[in-house]
Amino acid sequence: MSSAANPQQFMQTSGATDAVWIHKDKYASRPEFQALKASMKTDVCVIGSGISGISVAYELVKRGKEVIMIEARDIISGETGRTSGHLANALDDHYVEIKKKHGLEGAKAAADSHTWALNRVGEISHELSIDCEYRHVPGYEISQWPVGDKKHDEDLKELKEEAKLAKELGIDAEYKDGLAIKGWNGKPDQRDGAIFHHQAAFHPTLYLVGILNWLQEQPNFSCFTRTRMLSFAEKGTELLGFGHKQVEVKTEEGHTIECEYAVDATCIPLQKLSVITEVEYNRTYAIAIRVPKGSVEDCFIYDSAENYKYVRLTACDDKDDYMIVGGCDHAVGQEGPAGRFEELETWTRERFPQAGSVDYRWSGQIIEPADYMGFIGKNQGNERVFIITGDSGNGLTHGVLAGKLIADEIEGIDNTWASLYSPKRVTSILKSAKDVIQHDLSINTEYKRFLQSDITDIEDLAPGSGGVLNPTMSKPIAVYKTENGEVVKMSALCPHLKGVVCWNPAEKSWDCPVHGSRFSNKGLCVMGPAKANLAPAE
Repeated sequence: MSSAANPQQFMQTSGATDAVWIHKDKYASRPEFQALKASMKTDVCVIGSGISGISVAYELVKRGKEVIMIEARDIISGETGRTSGHLANALDDHYVEIKKKHGLEGAKAAADSHTWALNRVGEISHELSIDCEYRHVPGYEISQWPVGDKKHDEDLKELKEEAKLAKELGIDAEYKDGLAIKGWNGKPDQRDGAIFHHQAAFHPTLYLVGILNWLQEQPNFSCFTRTRMLSFAEKGTELLGFGHKQVEVKTEEGHTIECEYAVDATCIPLQKLSVITEVEYNRTYAIAIRVPKGSVEDCFIYDSAENYKYVRLTACDDKDDYMIVGGCDHAVGQEGPAGRFEELETWTRERFPQAGSVDYRWSGQIIEPADYMGFIGKNQGNERVFIITGDSGNGLTHGVLAGKLIADEIEGIDNTWASLYSPKRVTSILKSAKDVIQHDLSINTEYKRFLQSDITDIEDLAPGSGGVLNPTMSKPIAVYKTENGEVVKMSALCPHLKGVVCWNPAEKSWDCPVHGSRFSNKGLCVMGPAKANLAPAE
């Protein structure tokens, strides 16, 4: 489903399509907040209202801190509302690989922290009586290749190794020959695989709406939407326990929030470099397809492909469930969405012939750190500014555990997981230096678009589409033609580091292939690290 014609669409979400979560959680039913009208003071300013920002706010408010949350658009308008709703300690990058970068102790910390996070969602939803479909399910990781294929046996060897290590790390995991999934009635036979027990499924936006409803009732919490952060800076001097520092957060409207600490929970920090260069930016795709209720086991399914498929169920109606099937990832702006949804649908129907109509198609953004672990903690070069980024496909558990990590650090409580996630870590990043360099070389080639055009004439654009026009090879223009034929022109230069944006026809957005910033069809910034909108065309 798509709501591209809705003038508020890009204030409510980051694309023209809608994720399945609005089936039970309409945008209009979410809590509403006002824009910031004056400068303020607080203990902690949280920037961003996705699962990271709301989790941090919840943990701090529970501990008595005064918190102001600001959001550039509407609440939950970023990537949390475009996820597939998996809560897993079966991590995307695999513990065998994590151990190579972070050692056995680091792998253990990863296992423990994500296990804590998936259980924490259950605790909070129970404490606050949030009806968000939270339940434990088994997770099945299978080969991408059918039984009998040589590559199938190679995959199984790796899955056995992963299950063995996960069990040693304290995760309830096992390998099972002949693993069969109820409802997988199609011809492809991909049996055998690893089982990760006690994963958790939930409805992510209903969960966050429930927390926000609770936060609204607390005297030490305030939230301001449509309030874009322009900059933050640490002020004052603090040395050897003497003096005092604080943070000033400046908004686009000219107001200042003075705070003891600031938390940038905007999916990717709104800054020029540092961790920006240590992550990769990918698009991922998903569909929600009807299946008869009870015809498919309630579980998670993942295959072993590099751009793997992932599967889970969520509620639809009395007759059907929705099967969410995702995958087909690619680098932002460097490939297009063509054929991705069709591939997911074909893959699903081949394996689950009982599948019915596809009611929702959408895409989201994943940020992949070079050493597999998220960056949660004090920002590089700061002592009072925290960042949360690098979800590595496990953004929901990363966001939840960020609440504990940052609340503990602000209160001066030692946390054994902190060093694993520290944005200032060095050793594991050095081990990943080759990958970082290769990625940087790859994205730097995208600057060649400064000398290219997507279209030669605006008249060639179909209504509802866009393209980059660059007749002088010096000032590329992003041109969008509305469904009514109105032409909107903007600078095609991303305000972050001047990459030339690309048109995304699936989401009707402008995507930067350099560092993943994204903008609505008319230039509104909906994804950092850019902070500003696309400039008007000169």
